[in-house]
Amino acid sequence: MSVPIAYLAVIIIWSTTPLGIVWSSETIHPTFAVLLRMVIAVVPGFLLLKAFNIELPWHKQAIRLYSFSAIGVFGGMLFSYVAAGYISSGLMSLIFGLSPILSGVLSKRILAEASLSLAKKLALCVAISGLAIVCYDKISLAADAYIGVISVLIAVSFFSLSGVLVKSVEVSINPMATTVGTLLFSIPLFITVWLIFDGNIPYETWSSKSILSVIYLGIIGSLVGFIAYFYVLQRLKASTVALITMITPVVAISLGAILNNEVINTNLVVGAFAIITGLAIYQWGDLVRKHYSKNYAKS
Repeated sequence: MSVPIAYLAVIIIWSTTPLGIVWSSETIHPTFAVLLRMVIAVVPGFLLLKAFNIELPWHKQAIRLYSFSAIGVFGGMLFSYVAAGYISSGLMSLIFGLSPILSGVLSKRILAEASLSLAKKLALCVAISGLAIVCYDKISLAADAYIGVISVLIAVSFFSLSGVLVKSVEVSINPMATTVGTLLFSIPLFITVWLIFDGNIPYETWSSKSILSVIYLGIIGSLVGFIAYFYVLQRLKASTVALITMITPVVAISLGAILNNEVINTNLVVGAFAIITGLAIYQWGDLVRKHYSKNYAKS
């Protein structure tokens, strides 16, 4: 697989995943929809491990890696599916774009990394302001959309926390093995939640759109998406990979409007611009400042 194709695949998959979550939850209970997605992903994952003779390690460090990864998969996925019943797929993708900034904040606390620079603090303020603009009209009208916003923020928190904890594990495992191991740790958690909050399988009420969405999210969204992401992560600079989080919200919002008749209002456009600007400042603000400082010193 070439790097450009893998990069494009990640953009397409991440952009379509929120809409797939919304569609799959229309007639299938969210807890069972996400459980099905994980089960569908783990089966071909196992087959690929066998086909390519890839080891699935179970030593102490591997188990830590799977456990930390499962925090993001379980918490991130579960609350994303809850949010799908209250907000648009485009807004879900936009809020998830905050993950790099939140990861930076958590890294400082958990991994004792350097304090956030002035540029990164500014980025955080700009991004939060954008989120406030997006949500203002919903919250001011006391609509239940705030439930969806809070759910996605919780999902992003789990996802970011998981990523930071994974960094603390010093182990090298094949991305495919990591994916399958993480799914195996996550599935029992999803089964438990489904049994508690639903426990039914009313398949006769499921629409074909929901069923196809679950299959797509299982095979493409989870399995192929993880493989492609780890592939580009190993071969490109972090700043290049970070561009994905700025591209996918725009694509997701457009797809939601075209394919799902989701409304794009002024607040969404202005807020989205502010959030993406915040992400850009977070990623490249310090580099720009250093560049101009160096040129100023030379002059």
